[in-house]
Amino acid sequence: MTRSRNRPHRAHAEADVPLWTEALFGAELLLLHATPVYYGFGVPQGDDSGVVVIPGFLGTDLYLMELHAWLARIGYRPYFSGIGINAECPNLLIQRRLNETIDTALAETGRRVHLIGHSLGGVLARSVANQRPKDVASVITLASPIRGTVMHRSVLSAAEAVRIGLIHGHCTLEEFGAVTAQMVAELLAGKKHAQTAIKSLLDSVARPTIDQALMEDTARRLADIRATPEAQAALSDFLSR
Repeated sequence: MTRSRNRPHRAHAEADVPLWTEALFGAELLLLHATPVYYGFGVPQGDDSGVVVIPGFLGTDLYLMELHAWLARIGYRPYFSGIGINAECPNLLIQRRLNETIDTALAETGRRVHLIGHSLGGVLARSVANQRPKDVASVITLASPIRGTVMHRSVLSAAEAVRIGLIHGHCTLEEFGAVTAQMVAELLAGKKHAQTAIKSLLDSVARPTIDQALMEDTARRLADIRATPEAQAALSDFLSR
């Protein structure tokens, strides 16, 4: 049976939530740092096997830095995906970048690797596990759209823009960074200080390589954002609920 090419694209449900609530991530991060589990207390120790963390749609490895560091603390050998911004055709991201990271983890650990994917990253992880069952020990998905998606209208618009772009053609690797950075900037555009700071942070890390200098600069920027009156007010409001 041949699938029709003219079949309409299935619409996704729209989440009726204000986008500004994402600014509470600073409060959630502070609460996370106050828990014993964050420091590895009461958590079974890992076996030094490799774990590849994969970011979600329009995300980079950088925002998974906390998870990456936590996995190392509890005894695993974590690896960033190395895919850059997750906004290209999933198959191309797997073939051109993610497979290389998995090969590195296999060579360095000598055993099958675990994959942890957030959102669209979980879809990539499942696809890799299906393609390379002998190399993947397990897959963990975090808020991945396995059984359908519900998201904010701004994310839906950005996803549709990427989908149309992928259908009509691919940009070159040289153009990829600028095109996706513009999409992220439009998604996060706003006048508030926190949104502006986060946009600046994303602009500065829209590249696949994660090194120590970048991680330290990101930690400093996040600390500066948390210290702003806007972030402090959001934290107080969150804790008072």
